[in-house]
Amino acid sequence: MSQKVLLSSKEINIILHRLACQLLENHLDFKNTVLIGIQPRGIFLAQRLTDILKSEYGVKDINLGFLDITFYRDDFRRGNKTLEANKTNINFLIEDKKVVLIDDVLYTGRSIRAALTALQSFGRPIEIELLTLIDRRFSRHLPIQPNYRGRQVDAINNEKVKVMWQENDGEDAVYLVNTTS
Repeated sequence: MSQKVLLSSKEINIILHRLACQLLENHLDFKNTVLIGIQPRGIFLAQRLTDILKSEYGVKDINLGFLDITFYRDDFRRGNKTLEANKTNINFLIEDKKVVLIDDVLYTGRSIRAALTALQSFGRPIEIELLTLIDRRFSRHLPIQPNYRGRQVDAINNEKVKVMWQENDGEDAVYLVNTTS
């Protein structure tokens, strides 16, 4: 198995600031906007963006939540490994709000479909946008596209995009991993 660095820590930091600026441009004070990180790996991206918006751009109140989609996935009962649920933490209303769903990698679109279904349990937002760090654009199974993307990556089927977060993995980096070599 070989891997190549797609994004270094410095490049990720630059992309996070660009994404924060794009969010700020479209949502200004975030009074009617909530950010929701998709468990398990989208929460690191969502938290980082929230921290940047607060510390560097002075946004006071941002509603940040975490959404578990385990039981909404279409592959929930397929396969031999038992899926382990994460914790959903949305302690605010999304009714008539703009929701920005946040995940680290957009691959087939199935996780986003599951997230859209799971969100229905919390109300009916006025609008839903999607922000992703990595967009594997040629791998989509569903007609889902991000509103905000950090980087587009063209990877073939035996290649996997692996996002590493300092908080969880001890480093900030994005790798393209070839699973056949």
